[in-house]
Amino acid sequence: MVWTPRVTVAALAERDGRFLVVEEEVEGKRVYNQPAGHLEPGESLLEAVVREMREETCRDFEPRSLVGVYLWRRNADSDTFLRFVIFGIAGEERTDLERDPDILATRWLSERELRSASERLRSPLVLKCIEDHQACRHYPLDILETLIDCR
Repeated sequence: MVWTPRVTVAALAERDGRFLVVEEEVEGKRVYNQPAGHLEPGESLLEAVVREMREETCRDFEPRSLVGVYLWRRNADSDTFLRFVIFGIAGEERTDLERDPDILATRWLSERELRSASERLRSPLVLKCIEDHQACRHYPLDILETLIDCR
């Protein structure tokens, strides 16, 4: 069997000290996560994060920097995720868009509120990327390249 990590993107948006998160149900439990999802065939990482933000929050997203690349696995028997976290500016919620039905709500929560609800976080990556953002760990977006060989 070939080991294949699942490539995901996540949008990190902050406004007035609060972070945009989505509330979703995973394995029968309501959890918080950044707007996030899987990279789809033919997409660049930036296209994917803009799409995921729009699908999950009905907001446009202007990527500004790469916060980090994280390799995470819940346990030895679970999938491995390679997550690219992109910081950017979230627009206002658009009424002409329809939110993904798997998303129960969107919320702006402070780091403190998220820490106090740590049992409700989808993964430890939710707080880790916020900590990295607050430590000014930002990298230019041109570090992310999409190369397509059209021979």
